[in-house]
Amino acid sequence: MIDWLALITVTIATILSACTVVALCALGLRFLAAAGRAVHVPPAEFTDAIAVITPQEAEAYAKHAAKVAKRNPLTATQRRLAALAGYACFGLCGFAVLFGIYLMVPIFHH
Repeated sequence: MIDWLALITVTIATILSACTVVALCALGLRFLAAAGRAVHVPPAEFTDAIAVITPQEAEAYAKHAAKVAKRNPLTATQRRLAALAGYACFGLCGFAVLFGIYLMVPIFHH
């Protein structure tokens, strides 16, 4: 016999924890972007990608990122705090994932 209440509880917990991990990751990226540490991956690492940007486009992006960094209204302390908050969000995200693995693997409970 299926325990429907337990199934619903697990489903709700799964949805909430997945939303929490995604929100923490997005918030961490937002904090890093506010701190002026936008994530930029050179296109050479993705040679099999569907759309690869040219070196000229990468140079234009770097110029634009430098221009945006100059217009950042945050002070140096605020940028450092935003970066710290971003890294803290990523740390909490990793902790949530490790805790989920701990809950799923029975050998950790004995």
